[in-house]
Amino acid sequence: MGRRTKSVGIAGRFGSRYGASLRKKWRKVMERRYLKYECPFCGVKVRMKRLSLGIWYCPSCGRVFAGGAYQPYTSIGRVAKTS
Repeated sequence: MGRRTKSVGIAGRFGSRYGASLRKKWRKVMERRYLKYECPFCGVKVRMKRLSLGIWYCPSCGRVFAGGAYQPYTSIGRVAKTS
C-alpha cells in the first residue's frame, strides 16, 4: 500500500475538511515552521524549537532569540540586520 498523503503532505490529517485552499495555506506555513534553519549564533543547521509566538530556541547552543511567528527569520528581519 502506498503513501496516502503524497500530494497534500502535512495537511493530510484534515482529510477533506476545511476546504482545499485553506489546507494549502496551512501546509505552506507548517512546512516552513518545521524546516531546519541555521542558528544565527552557533551556525549549526538544526530544527529550532518555538517556545511561543516569535520566540525561538536553538537546541545546540541553548540561545533564545526573537524571530517570526512561524519561522525563525523573516525576510524583513534579514534586510534590517544587513543595513
